[in-house]
Amino acid sequence: MRNLLLKNYRTKLTLLLPFMLMIFSVKAQVANPGYHTALSYSWEINTQGSKPVPVLLLSNNSGSAIPVSGWSIYFNSIKKTLLVGEDSLKYQISHLNGDLFRIKFKSAQVTLKPNETFRINITVPELRNFTEVAKGFYLVYDNDAGKGYPLKNTTVLTNSIEPEIALASYQKNAQLSLPTQVPPSLVFPSPVSYSVQKGTFALTAKTVIVAPDKFKSEAELLATELEGLLGTRPSIVSKSNSAPAIKLVEGNSPAEGYSLVADAKGVTITASQAAGIFYGIQSLKTMLPPKAWAARQTSLLVPFVKVSDAPRFGHRAFMLDVARNFQSKPKVLKVLDVMALYKMNVLHFHLNDDEGWRLEIDGLPELTQVGSKRGHSVDKFAMLPPSYGSGPESDNPFGSGYFSRADYVEILKYATARHITVIPEIETPGHARAAIKSMDARYNNYIKKGLKAEAEQYLLRDMADSSVYRSVQGWNDNVLNPAMPSTYAFIKKVTSEIAKMYADAGAPLKTIHMGGDEVPEGVWAKSPEVNKLMAQDAGIGSVYGMWKYYFGKVNDVLKEQGLSLYGWEEIGLKRTVVNNRKRWVLDTTVANRGYTTDVWNNIIGTGAEDLAYNLANNGFKVVLSNVTNMYLDMAYNNSFYEHGMNWAGFVNVDKPFYFIPYNYYTTTTENEYGEPVPQSVFKNKAKLKDEAKQNIVGLQSALWSETLYADSLIDYMLLPKLLGAAERSWAKAPEWSTLTDSIFTSTQYKQDWAKFASTIGTRELPRLAHYKGGYQYRIFEPGVECSNGVVKANAQLPGFTIRYTTNGSEPNQNSPAYKTLITTKGTITLKVFDQQGRSGKKVVVQNN
Repeated sequence: MRNLLLKNYRTKLTLLLPFMLMIFSVKAQVANPGYHTALSYSWEINTQGSKPVPVLLLSNNSGSAIPVSGWSIYFNSIKKTLLVGEDSLKYQISHLNGDLFRIKFKSAQVTLKPNETFRINITVPELRNFTEVAKGFYLVYDNDAGKGYPLKNTTVLTNSIEPEIALASYQKNAQLSLPTQVPPSLVFPSPVSYSVQKGTFALTAKTVIVAPDKFKSEAELLATELEGLLGTRPSIVSKSNSAPAIKLVEGNSPAEGYSLVADAKGVTITASQAAGIFYGIQSLKTMLPPKAWAARQTSLLVPFVKVSDAPRFGHRAFMLDVARNFQSKPKVLKVLDVMALYKMNVLHFHLNDDEGWRLEIDGLPELTQVGSKRGHSVDKFAMLPPSYGSGPESDNPFGSGYFSRADYVEILKYATARHITVIPEIETPGHARAAIKSMDARYNNYIKKGLKAEAEQYLLRDMADSSVYRSVQGWNDNVLNPAMPSTYAFIKKVTSEIAKMYADAGAPLKTIHMGGDEVPEGVWAKSPEVNKLMAQDAGIGSVYGMWKYYFGKVNDVLKEQGLSLYGWEEIGLKRTVVNNRKRWVLDTTVANRGYTTDVWNNIIGTGAEDLAYNLANNGFKVVLSNVTNMYLDMAYNNSFYEHGMNWAGFVNVDKPFYFIPYNYYTTTTENEYGEPVPQSVFKNKAKLKDEAKQNIVGLQSALWSETLYADSLIDYMLLPKLLGAAERSWAKAPEWSTLTDSIFTSTQYKQDWAKFASTIGTRELPRLAHYKGGYQYRIFEPGVECSNGVVKANAQLPGFTIRYTTNGSEPNQNSPAYKTLITTKGTITLKVFDQQGRSGKKVVVQNN
């Protein structure tokens, strides 16, 4: 029998051999030739008039010629890219979806010779800074289309700020300067009232913390903090008459308010709520020497003070986007740390978008198996495509990643202990591509098993929908369908699972942000499911009526769980036609639903400059998230080399600081291009009514993550801007906020800005250099004026040192400090250094 089997095996092998050779031949054909290892790209920045013009350089770094047929290059671009001049005859650029593009050579006869570089003139209309230049280039072979190979980026980007930008900074700094430096505040954000007395209290390892059980959690956090500073954990006792001590006392105070007294006996913090005690402790921490966190101390001197304090707004929020580019759990915890230190109490967590789903949901594993991964694949059910330069590999830590259920519960516990409420955002019905494609994968898996009902249970799109649209971010398939019951089954499943996480964490959950922004024109128009529903329900009226229908249903889903609906401003609007133009207008018919609206759009010229006040005047609860002042992802200035977005203008540390919540018109002085805006623009705009001020529930700063693709960038964009937002959210209305004109030249504003600048420059940023492991905050460029053979320089904030060289070399810590006018002729290079020796971008001027 064995010999017979062996004979049969040999016979089969003989018959199979030609086929096996054919298979090996095919594999040999599809094996890639390795061109990607020899190719690199870089950007050359030229100047055309006053505008920078980037040119793409594609280089063959090998000793062999590379044919340009049989492969193409993929890349991401935030803005649409075009070929210029003759290059449009040589190459072809195709927009695939979202921000993903492909470039191919039109002629197969061309080769890239050894060590040759092709110059490809790619342009981006209205390119304003380097952040908008295409990135994430990778190569795909025609016969190996399922894999992408990243190309090396050899771009060397200058670390300079243009002289004209530095001149504008110099003039602005000079305008705000006072004859003498204003002393900093020892308590930050600015308290309602405080006075400094003579004397200091020495806080040592022998200092005990006296706290009742009601404030035990706050006492434990304080003890942990002091242990890190002093090396020994202070004792926590419920009663003690001995000094020295830090006493946490229950007493009368406004909501979240506190009083703090430091004298020879120690520190006494009194509050009616645990939150007030916690905020009093944060004030105590800002009273400590900034360098206390740099190294272990034997004692910490606390100035004698009397503080009475309470927040202006109950909703002091920061929105963090982890969907566009993922931010890890340790980074999120560090964000919570800095929020807590400056008394911010809401983390608005943007957990999903077109480019990523970032939260594990029990029962819907596809959301993270598919929706949390980005990379190149021909399998549309495997992962999402690369975005924002995340590249072809799915292991990029910014393109791919998610929080496990345990991770999220940990984040919630961490936030709750620090009196920060985490509001999850599940973006719908637009910006939902990650969810849609994940549920498509789920559908496909169940259909293969013959389980049609299970496949359709959470489906988010109408398979027969032939509607044509394109979102602002370039997607043509990112809006879920509001006519399908499975859409609401999905929303109920996701929100109920989120609620379970909050219950497990012991964290409060009163509302879920359900998105609602940027749904493009054309959606649902050719959806059979939508048309069928409109035929059944005449009250919907038209496709535009699906908006109100959708959020009404979502509101019902949340109400069933005891939750309220929170969303972007569009949830309080409706789409209509005004003067033959399609516009969003106020929908007063939903004002009684209890929605809270997040209003971001106040861009000059859009007609939405007064949208926030219109909503508040008509009974909507409003969180002011104005893009002009509160979007921290906007670049600090209009330098071509400054990192960040710019579609809504530029946001430096001063813009959140001078934001006036009840009349933001008066400090809106420029449009998105930085051009002057006269107050006449607001002449016919709605004013906030006195009785509607109660509908402004709070302020929110936001950090979108399209450009956060490196570890240091979250700190760079967040700080010091967040400090301006924290000040304006907590501190009482400043005197200058009631002025009607000339605010920035007023003595009141200059005094307040000088104190704020002194506080963050000499105390808070030096503290943050070491606090919780240290933050890599942005160091500003020097203000520089060069004229008539003289170079003058100044700084945005005190506490930093301007250093310079006169021979064209890069300044370092040993370079001379700027103290007086520079008259040396030649190339003058200046940089700002912090107390730790880190520096910002340089400014180079020619002093002739």
